[in-house]
Amino acid sequence: MVNIDDFVKRLEIILDYYSLNASSFADKIGVQRSSMSHLLSGRNKPSLDFVMKIMEVFPEVDLYWILNGKGSFPKSDEVVISKKDENPEIEKHTAPIPSNENTGQSDLFSEINQAKNEIPATRILSEPENSNFGTIENEIEKIVFFYKNGTFKVYHP
Repeated sequence: MVNIDDFVKRLEIILDYYSLNASSFADKIGVQRSSMSHLLSGRNKPSLDFVMKIMEVFPEVDLYWILNGKGSFPKSDEVVISKKDENPEIEKHTAPIPSNENTGQSDLFSEINQAKNEIPATRILSEPENSNFGTIENEIEKIVFFYKNGTFKVYHP
C-alpha cells in the first residue's frame, strides 16, 4: 500500500530536483493542475495513470522509489543482484558453436549452397500438459483493454 504522505514528499523531491512548481509539473506530464494540487494537499491519492505519466516524462524516476521509497532517485544505471535473488537450479549455458568439417576451405557462398540443399524440419506444436486454455472449468470471464489515454474497455465473452 502506498503511503500518501510519503508519496507527496517524494513528489516534492522530484519537483525540487527539476526546479519545477506544481502547475508546470502538471503541464509537463499532461494532467490537470487541480489534480496535482489535490494530490499535493493529500486530498486525492495518485492514480496509476498519474504515476505512469511521471515515468514517461521523467525516466530518471524509479518506479519503486516513487511508490514506496525503495530504490534511488535519480535512478542509477547500475543493476545490483544480490545472492538471495539468484536461483541455484538455473544453469547458465552457452550457445553451441556449429562445427564445420572444412573450416579452412569453406567460404560464405559454399555455406549458402549447403543450406539450400537441406530440407527444413517440420515442427508439430502441441498444447502443454499444464495449459488451462480451452478447458470447460476455466472459461474466460472477462477481457480488459487498457488504453494510453487512461480509459479501458471490458468485454464479457
